[in-house]
Amino acid sequence: MTVMKFGGSSLADAERIASACRIVEEAAQRDEITVVLSAMRGVTDGLVSCARLADRGNSAYREHLEAVRRIHRKAVNALFIETERSEVTEGLDRLLEELEDILHGVELLKECSQHSLDLIMSFGERLAVVLFARYLSGRGTPATAVDAREIIVTDGPHGHAVVFDTTYGRIRNRLPEVEGIAVVTGFIASTGDGITTTLGRNGSDYTASLVAAGLGADVVEIWTDVDGVMSADPRYVEERFVIPELSYEEAMELAFFGAKVLHPYTMVPAFEKGIPIRIKNTLNPESPGTVITDSAGVKETPITGIAAIEDVALVNVEGGGMMGIPGFAARIFTALAKNQVNIIMISQASSEHSICLVCQGRDVDTVRRALRSELADELASKRIQDFEFQRDLAIVAVIGENMRGTPGISGRLFSALGAEKINVLAIAQGSSERNISFVIEQSLEQKALQCIHRAFLEGNT
Repeated sequence: MTVMKFGGSSLADAERIASACRIVEEAAQRDEITVVLSAMRGVTDGLVSCARLADRGNSAYREHLEAVRRIHRKAVNALFIETERSEVTEGLDRLLEELEDILHGVELLKECSQHSLDLIMSFGERLAVVLFARYLSGRGTPATAVDAREIIVTDGPHGHAVVFDTTYGRIRNRLPEVEGIAVVTGFIASTGDGITTTLGRNGSDYTASLVAAGLGADVVEIWTDVDGVMSADPRYVEERFVIPELSYEEAMELAFFGAKVLHPYTMVPAFEKGIPIRIKNTLNPESPGTVITDSAGVKETPITGIAAIEDVALVNVEGGGMMGIPGFAARIFTALAKNQVNIIMISQASSEHSICLVCQGRDVDTVRRALRSELADELASKRIQDFEFQRDLAIVAVIGENMRGTPGISGRLFSALGAEKINVLAIAQGSSERNISFVIEQSLEQKALQCIHRAFLEGNT
């Protein structure tokens, strides 16, 4: 049993949709298939633009809605013969008319709540599954569109809803009853009361992982527009290559540090059930891709890959008044959490004389205000110095299972950086030893990635 998820890049136009359907048809000859879809490329952004304009009472949202309509009608005209088009168009038009009514209501009220935004965004996936299932069926492979709101149950917060365990029972009860291949909407879900919610960034991957866990699938395939997870960012490292196999832990580390193929939390349901995840390329289906498993086997190289987070800032809190004071760090982190600031990396000397924090560059002003408010007394009495901020930085992470218990990795790493005259501003390493992260000036990121790749991975293509 295989769950196949196709992202927006794999559904960009009629040609891509037809290609994805051929991949499904071929797989269906040997496996039991369930399909999960994102919206067609650009549609979700168009729907968000509609919602934002309607929220201001601006009737220009109708132009964006018409663009969404044109995207789907163009696909229908290319995919179906004339005698089939009216039936398919009728199904899509019913959804678009419902969407238009919702947007008109938002325009009149001049208010778009998060609930309304989730409902508006849901139409991208709902339109995609109708089109995809109808095309598959017309080619002789029976398929049925399934609205994930029937099977995925979440709590109330919109945009990042938490999935309830009752979801798995609903998946097991609903999907095996579907005629032919179930084509499921990604990204969207609903509360127990039937209110539409969304699963956040990379939500369609999360849907695929949930469906696989609920069905007890043998593998999840994430079909995208790259051959797999790369050893380094292809924008900066020409010699990068596809990593054939990753452990779940390596994949999560790489995903967190900028490898955009997957988002860490989307893998959790498959990880808990021990279901492999395979990254495949719709444009190059013959490529073996990257497989992510609970045990990635033995690798020849001491590291697996390199990733980076750009546009970060370093905040240094320093002073003798911090030494031996219980709860000081807790005050810092609580103040930042109250202001919705995510701390990406932390480094503290054992002397407790300083704490180094790394956050997104956009959060620097918020961090400055929060810390000055929380530590006003310590600043006034000179128990701590005024905070030092450094912008335009990048975090580079060197990741790999083989780093655990292997002496000399850090020595080789920092020797390679030193040879290129790259200054390291802060360092952090977890006790798992799978990750060494360090902060450098962003202008040196490309040079750092290239020299690390040469030192550890060159020739392993």
